This record gives sequence, C-alpha cells and structure tokens, in this order.
Amino acid sequence: MGKSVVIIGGGIVGLCCAYYNMKEGHEVTVIDQSDMTQGASYVNAGYLTPSHIIPLSSPGMMAKGIKWMFKSSSPFYMKPRLDPDFLSWAWKFNKSATRAHVEKAIPLIKDINLLSKELYIQMHDSGELGDFQLEKRGLLMLYKTMKEGLHEREVAHRAADEGLEVTELNKEELDSLQPNLSSDILGAVHYLCDAHTSPREVMAQLKAYLIKQGVRLNSKEEVKDFTLNGRKITNVITSKDRYSAGEFVLAAGAWSQELSRKLGLNLAVQPGKGYRINVSRPTGIRLPAILMEAKVAVTPMKEFTRFAGTMEFSGINHRIRQERVHAIARAAESYYPQLNITETEMAGAKCGLRPVSPDGLPYIGKPSKYDNLTVATGHAMMGWSLGPATGKLISELITNKKPSMRLDGFHPDRKF
Repeated sequence: MGKSVVIIGGGIVGLCCAYYNMKEGHEVTVIDQSDMTQGASYVNAGYLTPSHIIPLSSPGMMAKGIKWMFKSSSPFYMKPRLDPDFLSWAWKFNKSATRAHVEKAIPLIKDINLLSKELYIQMHDSGELGDFQLEKRGLLMLYKTMKEGLHEREVAHRAADEGLEVTELNKEELDSLQPNLSSDILGAVHYLCDAHTSPREVMAQLKAYLIKQGVRLNSKEEVKDFTLNGRKITNVITSKDRYSAGEFVLAAGAWSQELSRKLGLNLAVQPGKGYRINVSRPTGIRLPAILMEAKVAVTPMKEFTRFAGTMEFSGINHRIRQERVHAIARAAESYYPQLNITETEMAGAKCGLRPVSPDGLPYIGKPSKYDNLTVATGHAMMGWSLGPATGKLISELITNKKPSMRLDGFHPDRKF
C-alpha cells in the first residue's frame, strides 16, 4: 500500500524524488516557494559528470577562497562577512579539505554519478518524458598552462583507475574534435564517460509528466513551520495551507539549513551562487568543455550555447554581479577567439543558488531524530548530475527497500 509523501523543494532533486516515489505507488505532493521556473536547476551547465570525482572541499580550496576573497570577479568568491553560519561552515569546509577526505569521497562520488547517469538514460529511452536532449559526447577539460594540464592529467589517471573512460588529447587531436580554439590552448583531457542535457527542457517535461501522473506540484508556497508528535512530523505549514503526510522529504536546496532548524536540526549548507549566459546563435562549439584556468563551463544545448560558472558565497540573494558575468564572457572569448558575447547577451544573464555542504558531499538519508523525514540536499555543483540517483535512493528509503548503493558517506547526521 502506498504512502502519502510531501516533498519540500521543486528543483531537479525534489522532482526526481517525486518521480521515483510516484513509481513506488506513493501519493506525492511537492511544495516550492518559487514559481518553479527558475533557480539552479534551470541555469546549470546540464552536465552528467562521472568524471567529477574530486569533492569541492579538497586541499588548497580554502586558500584559493581567501586569496580571491577581495576580488569579486574571481571564479571562487567568498564575500567577507561576519555571519556565524558562514564562518561555522567555512571552518568545517577547511577541516574537510584533506587528502584523506578526497580519497574517501572519490568512490562515493563516482558510484552515485554512474548510477544517476544510467537513470537519466533510462528516463530518456523510456520516452515517458517525451524526447529530450541527452548527448553522450563527453566533456573536454581545456587547459592553457602546464600547471592545470598536469593537475587534470593526475585526475584523469585516477579516473581511469576507477574504471572511467578518459583520454588525453594533444593540440592536433583536440583541433580535429573542436576547431577554432585559441592557439595558446596546450591540450585537453576528454572524459568520454560524461554526457550533457538541456536543463530547462528536462525540467519542463518532467513537471508535465508528474502532473499527468497525479503528482501535485504546489508552487509559490513558502514553508513556515512544522507540527511534531514525538519522533514524527505530522504536518508542514505553508503560507497557503497545512499538509499532513506519512513521510516528508527535505529537498529545499540552499534553503535547507534554515528549514532544518525549524525541526531542531542543523544541516550545514551554504548557498553557492552560479551564473549563466545563453548565446542563441551559431557559435561553432561542438563539445561541452570546462575552461580550466577560468573555471567556466561551456555546453552546446538545444537552440543556444550556454556559458556557466563561478562559485560565489555571499548568502541567499539573487543579485547579479556584472563583473562576474563579464568575467565569464571574457574567459569564453579567450578560449574561442571567434566568439563575441554581446552586452545584450550578458544583460540576460541569470543566476542560481546551489546548496553546498562543508565536505562537498550531499546529504541523503534519514536523520536519527525523526522516523518519517528523509533529507536530500547539499549537492553543490553536482545537483543536476545527481538528481535521478538521489530521487531513487530516497524512494528506496521511504519504501523500506535496500538502497541501490551504500549511503553511509551521505548521512545527514555525519560530523565534520
């Protein structure tokens, strides 16, 4: 017999939780404070990235953040502020940024990414959502300096040891795959294991499918509070209504820490703002790529090419910093000399807030304090890539099935 499930959050993770719980025969309601047409699930690079095996909290990242703290156009920007939550998170982030943590995280990140990619393929091939862009052309890591090249080759060797398909390209091999690159690009690593999608297309079709299947998507409803009975949540109270259910899922992205406090929990999550520029004209860009020195992601999507990037820690806000938008555009032009991103295109830039945990791993699991709460948040830059896997794992926990993979490293009660 199916359960009643209320999911807080209507991004890719929340909708995938709805998708797989609906598949298990549960009655599902999704609540989101936005109109569910914007945010990180709509402005990301659309990558499915088994190659991204290194967590954000790795040795040297905090030093980079401090170095770039006073340069608001830098790829990894931490706005200086006396915010207790941010300072606590930063301390935990720095504590997690060790080689031992990276080694422990690599197999976890690889396994959940591979699971998620396979689930995306199943979604696509089933035709349930209609046709959507899913291209298995890999991901280029373009580098201009030997320092970045050597670093990425080291990652590539480790990825290959983990069984992932990857190859190194010299300039001549690279030019045959992607013509008209800047002459100062030295080479690339090509992660053939990766794929890409068009997020807005997938989100629209996933929402339409869920509605058709009877899932309720309630937008523009802000969660105000919860009612509790011992170890159980009985109701979630929103700006419009009150919802009772047998199971609750917290998939509220960058707002997860704030909501968790209403439940006496404290999920350490900071919003990491990312930006995107869409260029809706031919660019000659064939393959997705990351411009390594600039930390900019490039994706040929349906009807446009997307340039996305930066990680900005400045609290919960949707302010567009034009210096960061210009930095993305100028970086793109330095790798693709024939490209000229116009002021109009830059003026159309959007941003989204990604939920970043201190150790760069998502929170997936049931907090020990409650019997009917499951957490699905903290995915950082991998939220899009990990949406289906997270949704399936959450549905397995709610249905009391054996999870498709071990979840110890993702437990929401873990200590930093």
